[in-house]
Amino acid sequence: MATSALLILAALVGSCAQCTDAVSVNVRKTGPSAEKSENTESYMPMLCSPIPAPFSSSSSVHTLRPDDISAVYVLGVPPSHRLEASRVVNRVAELLSMFNPEVNPPHVAQTSSQPRSLLEEAEELSLSLSHQATDWKFVLLLVPTDSMCACSPDVAADVNAVVQEVEAALELLQKRLHHTLVHVAVWSTDHQQDNRCECMRDEGINRRLHKATLLKTLQDSLSHFLENPKWHSKQADFTAVLQSAPVILEQISENTWSDPNQLAVQLWTNLLQPLTGQTEFMDSSVISILCPSQERPFLRTQINSPSEKEGNAASVDPDMGTEIPCTDRSPSPTTPTSVHELRPGDIKVVAAVGDSLTAANGVGAKNDNLLLVINEYRGLSWSIGGDENITNVTTLPNILREFNPNLTGFSEGIGKEDSPQAFLNQAVAGAKAGDMVRQVRVLVDKMKADSSIDFYNDWKVITMFIGGNDICDFCTDSIFFSPRNVVKRIQQALDILHNEVPRAIVNLVEVLNIVPLRDLHSDKTLGCPTWFVSLVCPCILKPKEGSAELQKVNDLNRAYQSAMRELIDSGRYDTRVNFTVVLQPFLREVYLPRLEDGRPDRSYFSPDCFHLSQRAHTLMARALWNNMLEPVGNKTFTQDFEAGIDLKCPSETNPFIRTAVNSNYTFPGPPPTPPPVTNWGSDFSCVNTAPSNSVPTSAHRLRPADIKVVAALGDSLTAGFGAKAKNLLQLRTENRGVSWSIGGDKNLETVTTLPNILKKFNPNIKGMSKGQGTTNTGFNVAVSGAKISGIPGQVQRLIDNMKKDSTVDFENDWKLVTLFIGGNDLCQYCNDRATLSPQNYTHHMMTSLDILYKEVPRTIVSILEILEIEGLRRIKRDSLGCNVLQPLVCPCFLQAGEDSPELAEVKRINRELQIETENLVYGGRYDGREDFAVVVQPFFQNTVVPVNADGRPDDTYFSADCFHFSERGHADMASALWNNMLEPVGKKQTYNNFRNSRNNIKCPTEEHPYIFTKVNSFPMSTSTTSAPTTTATAPGIHSTALPLTPDCTDTVPVWLAAVLAVVGLLIGCVVTWLIFCWRTKRNKKRMTSVVEMEGTGF
Repeated sequence: MATSALLILAALVGSCAQCTDAVSVNVRKTGPSAEKSENTESYMPMLCSPIPAPFSSSSSVHTLRPDDISAVYVLGVPPSHRLEASRVVNRVAELLSMFNPEVNPPHVAQTSSQPRSLLEEAEELSLSLSHQATDWKFVLLLVPTDSMCACSPDVAADVNAVVQEVEAALELLQKRLHHTLVHVAVWSTDHQQDNRCECMRDEGINRRLHKATLLKTLQDSLSHFLENPKWHSKQADFTAVLQSAPVILEQISENTWSDPNQLAVQLWTNLLQPLTGQTEFMDSSVISILCPSQERPFLRTQINSPSEKEGNAASVDPDMGTEIPCTDRSPSPTTPTSVHELRPGDIKVVAAVGDSLTAANGVGAKNDNLLLVINEYRGLSWSIGGDENITNVTTLPNILREFNPNLTGFSEGIGKEDSPQAFLNQAVAGAKAGDMVRQVRVLVDKMKADSSIDFYNDWKVITMFIGGNDICDFCTDSIFFSPRNVVKRIQQALDILHNEVPRAIVNLVEVLNIVPLRDLHSDKTLGCPTWFVSLVCPCILKPKEGSAELQKVNDLNRAYQSAMRELIDSGRYDTRVNFTVVLQPFLREVYLPRLEDGRPDRSYFSPDCFHLSQRAHTLMARALWNNMLEPVGNKTFTQDFEAGIDLKCPSETNPFIRTAVNSNYTFPGPPPTPPPVTNWGSDFSCVNTAPSNSVPTSAHRLRPADIKVVAALGDSLTAGFGAKAKNLLQLRTENRGVSWSIGGDKNLETVTTLPNILKKFNPNIKGMSKGQGTTNTGFNVAVSGAKISGIPGQVQRLIDNMKKDSTVDFENDWKLVTLFIGGNDLCQYCNDRATLSPQNYTHHMMTSLDILYKEVPRTIVSILEILEIEGLRRIKRDSLGCNVLQPLVCPCFLQAGEDSPELAEVKRINRELQIETENLVYGGRYDGREDFAVVVQPFFQNTVVPVNADGRPDDTYFSADCFHFSERGHADMASALWNNMLEPVGKKQTYNNFRNSRNNIKCPTEEHPYIFTKVNSFPMSTSTTSAPTTTATAPGIHSTALPLTPDCTDTVPVWLAAVLAVVGLLIGCVVTWLIFCWRTKRNKKRMTSVVEMEGTGF
């Protein structure tokens, strides 16, 4: 019997256990820090599955396991960021302590009044460890780059000096230390404004590209130096390894730096043997902790983990030429006077402006030499390069030279925009739309000054391609890089060309869809230097897959393209017969070329997996040429580079470069001005509006049409304070009829409020307020200026009013009560911290809900989290109300200085109030009644400030004081509240995007026609009136739902479960006793004393 039970137990355990090599920890959740190594050890099962280890320590550094390390030492800590570096190293030591709880805390070289070299630090460390010959030690040698100037002409010499210093330090450590593993890591600090050397202050320099190139140069130099066999084969108890990526401490704000946990996990991952096919993780909100496996249990060395050179790119086709199939290559009989009758052979001059894709960074880089990306191969540039000829280099000028061999203006060779060979290629690496005016002015001056160009008579083709770097930076300033502002800067440059350059056709190439480039960095087997591209284009790689941030990138990309089309379709550049601008859209939709195994094909990209290779430039040149010969309105806007691109030719019927005029294209003109908005109503399209067949008895089976009574509690935002105010005199008027949660003026088509939406389901709903003032308030008991302490009194007044109202069946009518409070508490917090503390806030909220819970039957309470008030600091208007009243209304938020401790404190309290509200509501206190439910509606949790077409805060959502909401703002709040009510708990939208669309009203579905509560939000939930159980259904939520039962037969004897439990307990005790005995015996041999390590828990 015992044998049978053991077999059954083993089968059950085997079917449930999962062995993983990585564990993800959400960094948004915080827990108590481990204060001792014993506490830290208890987390080990959550992090890594234990691996059977030998009973004795390793004799070779190449078979070293994490639990063999007895101490951690650090050299090269940058003095300017000693605190941040120490935090990172402490976390690495904590991860090691999961395997050996007795590991010594990290020893960081002491600070000194005078800066010390790595050699001096190594000397001190080797002397202090001279007596330790048997214990295994881990030394992390940091190589700081903060003192190096990335754009200096002496950067190569600086790198060489650093490598020599590292070599000297390692030679000393190798000579004097035994049982030592050294990992070398490049350390860099990414400042928001890196102006430490003169050349970095130059506006025309691509700071990020230079910084990334410096790091790569140092990384490669150290890698080459550490490949020397002397570091790996001289002795079995010492080796030095270079970490595969630099540690980059990013500056988030003036006094805030990137999360040390992420950097520690990066160091930890590179400390272990790499997993085969390991993919790179780009979600910054989740920490992915790599664990040793039975196949790869050791710490990384060059012997047990030979380094793989970055990149597995396919070999580049050496022949980048193109065959010209065109037979008629002759120019016009006489020089044309109209741009609409221009043949390719008539073109005399080519020119280009743009960014690194036109400057051709890295196009000629071979053999995955990332350092060559800094080179600008202008002679190979798709739109302006003129190296060699069309038989081996395909560019637009080389194609045009087949029609006119005397073409001029193209760039050749390698060099910057100011080199003689660049000629009329004035593109600058790192340029954005705002740089186009300067580039265009330089270009015009060069054309006028060059003796080989007849500025007024020669026909010119000018290609402008810009916008990629604007997208890469949009997350740093969404207003500055808004589509409207970016295209406005492009317009300013095009206006200069239009006003000053005769006989020209301008190709405006639509910005490419840049998001697919992320695929190159999601698969580590491609060897793409993701850290490098994260420096160059952070806004593309950092968003999590499927996140709202990534969707915003996609939307922005499309908006840039759309805004460019609107600019050209306005017809503003077709006012002269000898000038036009044509939009060339061939990059609008680009399909990433892939290999046969489905992975992206790196041969189309330069070694950084961001810029394009000569193979891609070849196809872009062909696609641009074809676009130029396709009629406007019918141009190719998708490109599948895998399919190849065949070159087109001018036709006999239309031998001209196509323009809007010779394509018979009619400009749609600017979009029509929308009629003035006369109301803020909404359209209603819901079909399923019927009530339940019988009056429900459960709040979790309540349809919108079952609600008979609405009520609201709160402050001035619920009272409708100044919602219709056009001036300061009207500001004090309470327009309760348009209040978002309780107003009932007119109907939904003209006034969007929650009751007006509910009237579509039940026209006889009661309790809504109408008009203004206190004459017809219904069950709107909100008081302007109220704080949370006044809500219990409002609740009692509401209950009394409901009981007195003869039209309300207090016991049987279903009621919807909305509570929104806390703004005044937060705005005055700095004046009375004790009274307005989060603890008192929670107490008054609990008192209010307790009264409703005990006294009001058949009720759903919607509680709105307090809005994120900080965004109101951006709402400005040149008026007395905004300039004077706004700061007085909310002094603690609006008068605090930017980045001040006072502002930081009130922001923290803001978030605490939100968290305390959720904890109270979902803590199970109000789960005991079937006819009562409390639900948090979180659309204000992450408040998004409404913006206008220019990307600036839209003050039309706010009243005359720039603080309270206008009727437009109330309408948006109403639809957001309603939509939150129809979203399940745990999946509710936590922000309001202020779209103010008339079709923004969600509808109940046939699958779920009910208002969502905590209980009916989860598929496994079933309503119960028994004692609540705390099944973990969502973070911070305790559910009364019954747990999901396994699909097992119900005929299993009860005694079997008891036997299995007892046997399992006995086995666990025996195994645990054996492990502890073995570890105790081993630790006594290895350690003479136990040093407890203070954890800094993740």
